[in-house]
Amino acid sequence: MQLEPAVLRLSASVSTEVEFGVCTVTCGIGIREVLLTSGCPGTEAKCIVRVEECRGPVDCGWGIPISEGLTCVKMPCIYIPPENRFKYVWRMFIPNKTAHILPNDAAIMEVCRDTHSVTFQCETQENGNEIASVKYMVYATTEMETKKSRIEGGQSRRTMTDAILVFCLVTGLIVTVGVISAMVFMILNRAVVKSIWESKSGQDNQDKKLANRRSLCNLE
Repeated sequence: MQLEPAVLRLSASVSTEVEFGVCTVTCGIGIREVLLTSGCPGTEAKCIVRVEECRGPVDCGWGIPISEGLTCVKMPCIYIPPENRFKYVWRMFIPNKTAHILPNDAAIMEVCRDTHSVTFQCETQENGNEIASVKYMVYATTEMETKKSRIEGGQSRRTMTDAILVFCLVTGLIVTVGVISAMVFMILNRAVVKSIWESKSGQDNQDKKLANRRSLCNLE
């Protein structure tokens, strides 16, 4: 969609103090709100007067593909709607070779992986001036398979570690519940526990007395 100023109808005598919102991008081209700080309708302290373009540094560094599979990668240029307003120049960089300008002039390009990793760059131009530039690294098929194997191996190790951790937590929880249950049982049944303890102590005393008597008899 095309951005058009959303102008607020205000009296000419009203003060037009404005401030600018944060740009939606840190590089290339984006949009920002223009806010009125005085004379807004009702009790609003601020209100939007319009939306306008904003610019950042041209070089946006390395971008993130729209989609990335084991065979192909889909990469976007930097732009704001409408995309046909700008001109797009795609370049392909191969080590030890001169950059090659591709015939593709669309805002989005899809390429398939090769046997070697390749760097692509999209330049967004307006009226012959470069306003944004972004790069993408398209890894070779073998490198992607290696990365996938590493990721799967790391996930397997994490899964095993998580299983061990869960087992330890469950075991500790069961032991804790058992100890707490035993303590609660002893507190609720103090009389029974006390009687059992006293009967056991009495039996132990009788056993000791019998043992002493036997010792005396043996001495005699």
